[in-house]
Amino acid sequence: MNLVANLFRASIGKKFLMAVTGAVLLAFVTGHLVGNLQIFSPPDKINGYAHFLQSLGPALWGVRLVLLACVILHIWIAVLLTIENSRAKPEKYDFDYTIRATLASRTLRWTGGVVLAFIVYHLAQFTVGWAQAGEFKTSLPGYTMAADFHLLGFPVVARGQEVHDVYSMVFLGFSHPLVSLFYIVAVGLLSFHLVHGAESMFQTLGWKSGRWAGLLRKVVVLYCVLYFLGNLAIPGAILTGAVKPAPATYAAQKLAAPAASLPAVVQR
Repeated sequence: MNLVANLFRASIGKKFLMAVTGAVLLAFVTGHLVGNLQIFSPPDKINGYAHFLQSLGPALWGVRLVLLACVILHIWIAVLLTIENSRAKPEKYDFDYTIRATLASRTLRWTGGVVLAFIVYHLAQFTVGWAQAGEFKTSLPGYTMAADFHLLGFPVVARGQEVHDVYSMVFLGFSHPLVSLFYIVAVGLLSFHLVHGAESMFQTLGWKSGRWAGLLRKVVVLYCVLYFLGNLAIPGAILTGAVKPAPATYAAQKLAAPAASLPAVVQR
């Protein structure tokens, strides 16, 4: 208990906890993107993957609780460090000298706030179904697997099994321009947030040295650009019609129908 209390008392301890929670969240958003990119594969891929995650039951909720704890702790520590920095500089300078501070570092708290709002909305829309657009008011039917779904070479979802139609959910959700625009802006700000956040994480954990600091920054920037482009590809391709839903899927049927008949997004 004394060790935990000391971590929260000392600034370096707070920064260490912020780096650790940031690393967990960085791993999650990367894995989340890899899973979402399966929307460009046949429907069995993303539907089977989503069903496998849902079938984990208590284990999935355990992961969700850990992620929720990391988000809360990350935000709380950020607020504490901001207050500490403000108290350390009670007097404002006549001129704002930010010679070494990057734009990403100076806007970290603001981009973080927008990303938090996006997370809440994203969960309300795709996970619990509380924030549906007006034309998404009926439930999606289930999807029958056309083939076995394998994960790491092991069959985890059998052919013919009925699962949630996440494939149609994504297509129908991102067919709404405002939803896609908000998503693109939010992941853009998240990517910008990570430019400084990821580099600071490596520095706090002692993985950044003068010898390869320049290379590390380039790798971080490259990752953030690729992360943004990967997320942009999903709503961008759907909204522009560059990628069409697979024939005979519920999304293909509904996107060919009048907008008033579009269904709700099912729970994920």
